[in-house]
Amino acid sequence: MPNLNENYLKLQENYLFSEIAHRVAAYTKQHPEKNVIRLGIGDVTRPLCQCAGEALLEGAKEMMSADTFKGYGPEQGYEDIRKAIVDYYKRSGVEIDASAVFVSDGAKSDTGNITDLFAHDNVILIPTPVYPVYVDSNVMCGNKVEYIEGNADNDFLPMPDWDQHADIIYICSPNNPTGACYNKSQLKEWVDYALKNQAVILFDAAYEAFVSDPELPRSIYAVEGAKQCAIEFCSLSKTAGFTGTRCGYTIVPQELVFTASAGEEMSLNAMWNRRQCTKYNGTSYIVQKAAAAVFSEEGIHQCQENLEYYRENARVITDTLSDLGIRFYGGVHSPYVWFECPKDMDSWTFFDYLLHEIQVVGTPGAGFGENGKRYFRLTSFGTYENTVEAMTRFQDLLETK
Repeated sequence: MPNLNENYLKLQENYLFSEIAHRVAAYTKQHPEKNVIRLGIGDVTRPLCQCAGEALLEGAKEMMSADTFKGYGPEQGYEDIRKAIVDYYKRSGVEIDASAVFVSDGAKSDTGNITDLFAHDNVILIPTPVYPVYVDSNVMCGNKVEYIEGNADNDFLPMPDWDQHADIIYICSPNNPTGACYNKSQLKEWVDYALKNQAVILFDAAYEAFVSDPELPRSIYAVEGAKQCAIEFCSLSKTAGFTGTRCGYTIVPQELVFTASAGEEMSLNAMWNRRQCTKYNGTSYIVQKAAAAVFSEEGIHQCQENLEYYRENARVITDTLSDLGIRFYGGVHSPYVWFECPKDMDSWTFFDYLLHEIQVVGTPGAGFGENGKRYFRLTSFGTYENTVEAMTRFQDLLETK
């Protein structure tokens, strides 16, 4: 019989969102007459913007003609979208090279697959609360994870401990699940720490489009020195509603060069390129065509209209929490609102309480780590009508019981 990867035995039995789906399915089966409102998983409800939709249709038509049909494309992504991404960064004052851009099917895949580039004896530093994929993907390959705590005392924005060594550092800003967002000086301290330790920052910028304050960095590369120490992941799932269409990109600068044990220089850009060419056949042409349209000026404008819709939902949630005197984080530069569970409940108890009492589904903070056990996450990705109804139920429940 084969020797199996027994690291899978170290994982939690169920992935967080699978457990949520299981509990909701069990409840709705028992109570089919109830109207359950889901503000838990971060899936979008607004359709693709017109630019992306038209480009998608145009791409499909091209695939139906022998003259314009596309077969295998470049594993790194077509030139048009890579240039569009470079131009997108340039508009915000960040210079990147097209050779550093790799188009993929999403940031979730890439943040998990990036572990292929690193040996298994590194010190992996992950802030908690944390997006479960960071932890699980490292557990799956046997990596040892160390945590740095985000909590109310540091506004869920942990800073480096200069006495602690790390080789790989995960940072998500704006953060999932807390919605907290690092400012430029805070990110500069992380960059300086990484450079001192010769570490690599894995920077998840999936929610960068929600940042509306020009003083807050939307890319790690807005910080001096970051190209020598950081890989950036981004996604169109939330920016442009591509959760079902699947497209993202990873930026691996040419400057990321390290020395191997035998003294040979190794480029992370070249390694990631080799990895993708071996294990990935590239994102579909029609999806890339739609994604390139997103980065046009008109596409960005149309996407911002959808993002403003979600920002209004976040305002409905945060206004309700403010009225109830519940301390919260996020909801401004993030689609997520993170708050303390009322009535001294733990997060799974509060999850069941909301589901059974008012049929509202959120995400228990315990699923994001030890520091989330007394916290809860709501998402602004529902419809406006459902968000208003959910928060009306929420306020009525907590004011009367």
